[in-house]
Amino acid sequence: MRTRDINKEEIVKQKAIEMIVNQGMEGFGMNRLAKECGISVATLYIYYSDKEDLIRKIGIEIGQNFFEKMFDGFSTDMSFRDGLRNQWENRIYFNQNFALQATCFELLRHSTHGDAIIQEVTGEYKQMMTEFMHLAIERKELISVPYEVFWSIAYGSLYSLLEFHRDGKSMSGKSFILNDNIKNEAFNLVLKALTP
Repeated sequence: MRTRDINKEEIVKQKAIEMIVNQGMEGFGMNRLAKECGISVATLYIYYSDKEDLIRKIGIEIGQNFFEKMFDGFSTDMSFRDGLRNQWENRIYFNQNFALQATCFELLRHSTHGDAIIQEVTGEYKQMMTEFMHLAIERKELISVPYEVFWSIAYGSLYSLLEFHRDGKSMSGKSFILNDNIKNEAFNLVLKALTP
């Protein structure tokens, strides 16, 4: 039996992420991946049992990295303003410093593998965010809304701004860079919408 080569495995993961982002799920296959990596298809099967296993494991790894970053400097007993600001900064950091992984994770999240990946990586995060929200509501720092409404208001505008930044232009086609002034203006509007 052939042994695993950690360097090759990292190359495989990186190339797989690039292919999924650049060619979509439809253009992704084990034969193409092996060719892109300069290895045999048989070598891929040392690391992954099949294409679905590879996609699921890559999605889980990216998700774990993403959610680990979400916890950086975060505490459930932070004020709502400070906790939400922390979440925004962490999400901005991940999306700007790991743009390829962030895009890949979004694609995988909306694929047939999405539910399995999300279920695997969000457990602790959901618990922390639920506790954070309940404490903020108890302190009367946050209005009580369904989680889906909270998420869409709290992060929807941020992800739109990050998408404009990634594209380098807004919906109107005008050049766009996410800067502190725009970020703070959007954040303050979000706070206004979610606080009593």
